[in-house]
Amino acid sequence: MSTHDIIVIGASAGGVETLIELVRELPADFSASVFVVLHFPAHISSAMPQILTRVGPLPAAHARHGEVIRPGRIYVAVPDHHLLVHREAVHVVRGPQENRCRPAIDPLFRSAAVAYGSRVVGVILSGSLYDGAAGLFAVKQHGGVAIVQDPHEALFPDMPRNALEYVEVDHVLPLAQIAPLLVRLSQEQAKGIPVAVKSEPEEKELAVVEADMAAIETKEKPGTPSVFGCPECGGTLWDLQDGELLRFRCRIGHAFSADSLLSVQAEALEAALWAALRGLEENASLAQRMADSARARNLTLAATRFEERVRIVEQQARIIRDVLVHGKSPEAAAPKEKDPE
Repeated sequence: MSTHDIIVIGASAGGVETLIELVRELPADFSASVFVVLHFPAHISSAMPQILTRVGPLPAAHARHGEVIRPGRIYVAVPDHHLLVHREAVHVVRGPQENRCRPAIDPLFRSAAVAYGSRVVGVILSGSLYDGAAGLFAVKQHGGVAIVQDPHEALFPDMPRNALEYVEVDHVLPLAQIAPLLVRLSQEQAKGIPVAVKSEPEEKELAVVEADMAAIETKEKPGTPSVFGCPECGGTLWDLQDGELLRFRCRIGHAFSADSLLSVQAEALEAALWAALRGLEENASLAQRMADSARARNLTLAATRFEERVRIVEQQARIIRDVLVHGKSPEAAAPKEKDPE
């Protein structure tokens, strides 16, 4: 009999406190294996395994590539590496970022769903990013159980809300009720097919995450080409549709939900505007110096031309500054022409 013995958990902002509370309530004889992805800065050492071991009865450790999966253990993703679940073993890989995260929640959930089907329980906890919805969708598609922390009590509700928007979850619960439910599920028979069947697009996506060059370099890509470029590498993004959830992946593997892509594009636009503002102000400063120099040499026409350049460039800079600082549209920021009298 196969039970729900593969528990995958994703958290971001507010996740440390949330995971501590959850793990504290799991019993010493918990029969499932627990896999945790917490968004974490790439180049900072993580003490999360030690923290979880200290607060609860289950041993926790950073996952090691090829490590055999054992019940009653907590496997924590290594910073700057994806954690994937294969049959009987874990993989720790430094593949392309997903939703600008590594480790990312979606690859863990997707790999577990493909490997273990209805035996998987996916849990989305507090977080402010867009990661996790696509992975939880995969868990449901393969017959697993989807649990989301109640957004009303989550320290950061965005990630639970995004999951609820796109996935028909089985349970929306306050944190205090999640651990007892996991204990009960770990003792119940998993309904449906215990081992999922890989689809070709899923196989390709998992291979790309593992930086399989044969999968990356093949001409066959999952989805259809979009009109958008990858913010990370500039390559073409391909549309991928998971139910109502639209996401994107480029040919070398960077992946984004529609929400995360929109956010990244907004960041890139702001950076471009700041660069444009700097360029305009430098241009105005240089034109003013040239105007002053021309005036000093009584070159009136040249000075007038440079001063006009200063006026035009400063007006353009003012428009961009108003957009950046005050959030005004270019139309609202531009000076209005007076009506003829």
